[in-house]
Amino acid sequence: MPVLVILLALCLPAPVWAQGVVIIGHGIAMHGEPKYASGFAHFEYVNPNAPKGGTIRVADQGTFDSFHGFIPKGNAAATGSVETLLTASADEPFTEYGLIAETIEYPEDRSWVIFNLRREARWHDGKPITAEDVVWSFETLTAKGLPQYRFYYAGVAAVQMLGPWRVKFSFTEKGNRELPLIVGQLPILPKHYWATRDFAKTTLEPPLGSGPYRIAEFEAGRFYVRERVADYWGKDLPVNVGLNNFDRIRVTLYRDDTAIRLALKSGDIDFREENQAKAWALDYDVPAVKKGWLNKELIRHQLPTGMQAFVMNTRRAVFSNVKVREALGYAFDFEWTNTNLFFSQYTRTESYFSNSELASRGLPAGEELAILERFRDQLPPRVFTTPYRAPATDGSGWPRDNLRRAFALLKDAGWIVRDLKLVNRDTGVQMRFEILLVSPAFERIVLPFVRNLKRLGINARVRLVDQTQYINRLRSFDYDLFIFTWGQSESPGNEQRNFWSSDAAGNPSSRNFAGIRDPVVDALIELVIAAPTRESLVTRTRALDRVLLAGFYVIPHWHIRADRALFWDKFSRPDTPTKNGVMTSRWWYDTARAAALERAMRADTSLITAETGNDRPGFGAAAMVLAALLLIGYFVLRRAWRARAL
Repeated sequence: MPVLVILLALCLPAPVWAQGVVIIGHGIAMHGEPKYASGFAHFEYVNPNAPKGGTIRVADQGTFDSFHGFIPKGNAAATGSVETLLTASADEPFTEYGLIAETIEYPEDRSWVIFNLRREARWHDGKPITAEDVVWSFETLTAKGLPQYRFYYAGVAAVQMLGPWRVKFSFTEKGNRELPLIVGQLPILPKHYWATRDFAKTTLEPPLGSGPYRIAEFEAGRFYVRERVADYWGKDLPVNVGLNNFDRIRVTLYRDDTAIRLALKSGDIDFREENQAKAWALDYDVPAVKKGWLNKELIRHQLPTGMQAFVMNTRRAVFSNVKVREALGYAFDFEWTNTNLFFSQYTRTESYFSNSELASRGLPAGEELAILERFRDQLPPRVFTTPYRAPATDGSGWPRDNLRRAFALLKDAGWIVRDLKLVNRDTGVQMRFEILLVSPAFERIVLPFVRNLKRLGINARVRLVDQTQYINRLRSFDYDLFIFTWGQSESPGNEQRNFWSSDAAGNPSSRNFAGIRDPVVDALIELVIAAPTRESLVTRTRALDRVLLAGFYVIPHWHIRADRALFWDKFSRPDTPTKNGVMTSRWWYDTARAAALERAMRADTSLITAETGNDRPGFGAAAMVLAALLLIGYFVLRRAWRARAL
């Protein structure tokens, strides 16, 4: 438990003690108290005796050309070597405990926070991590780093070194309970390392870090290997016990998901989280799964699934009218898609905070209604009268009633049908827009949507681009409609400004991809951030959710309440489930399982291939085919030679 201390003039200098009551502790919770008391041994969801060793081989799609992921350039790979002042637990809504920082100090109004660093914290080159590194990291990231850092830490007024291992962050506002926690998430980088390097440039030299892993080897665009640091300074900290158990993590890059699935089934990689329902249902009917060598498991989680959706860029004139945005939602037939493409695995998303208590439901009441009443004259009446429901169909693939509803909304918005084309009543120009994709897997989902848009007379085109072009276009808001997922935590806060606020709408590289500029949304975001209790946070988030849904900025997709994991049977994990689902950082390489798997595979000669569910010719059959072809070739050549001799 944090200790409440009344700091007197005799104890600390006036700038600190004059603040009054200060809380000093080993951790900090968004609301309430941390679950784990000072001196705790380890988190409950880990195995403190997990053995260290072994390799886990995983895959990623695309490529990489840098190890510097803190600037808006390049396509960076994660090194696993960067640490933060605090680290979060996986079994609390939002609580952080000391990592580089040993203790935390803050007043009741959370208008500032002081971090006391661990004297034993070290960079990989052996030099200590100091308050100077912390100050430099903040100043550099907010000045030269990704734009999200400037936005995320806009509430920081000043950073001060109070000593070699003591640093203070002062905030521009009081009562923002999240600010001390998000400052605790600041990546801490080594000032002495970057003193001789250009921070603004991409690099394939793995930067110096302090974390449990570092890059051991790589080939640009093909693979990289994270190696566990044997003398890692923080390996015995309670927040790290039972975690980071693999000696090596090898990440291989593939062009697409199909190649990754083949690599998994052939044993070239060990683990994959499947993100495609069709593949989960059909692609793993293989001998390795049937024999129990390749595990196929749904691992339940309790995390908010957020919002995956077709995102309409309201910066484009075609999407500026809310009735147009609402109408387009009727062209997406989720029921047909779920049955025919997803094998009925998904649930329709109807909240930006789905799968959590934060999601709005029914009609507003109590405190939520009181909050919304303040903005009644700025909100559509439906916020108070009609719960949000995504358009539904009979799943036949011909959503006639929904398209009729869409036509009515489009007519109200000034669009009519002429010569089978939906045109603007005033200009006669047909409605047209581009759907931007980076993954070919989404084409089969988008094309039926495009077909229904065509039935409305809309000229919608699908554009598939490479990863680099896709990232650059998103950074510059250069798109009409695309697919995106806003992840959410159990304790939403300052990141909501980056997602939905008017300021973020004009900020390059923010996540306000829809271009939302709504003063009511802005006000609700601030209420969420300032929520004094968990109960008020839930109520205010539901109000924000309700207003966002009423704006029809997106066409919601779907979600699943489990991780679809596939992994070869050579790993173990604790029995205690976590809200986070898979969480491979708490897994370990099980030498007994691995040996048993190898013996079983050697003994079983019936497994001809692990790549598909169909038997394919083995080497012997292939050799016979080749021999037959050579024999035929020999007789053909012999006959031709004889004919020439005659």
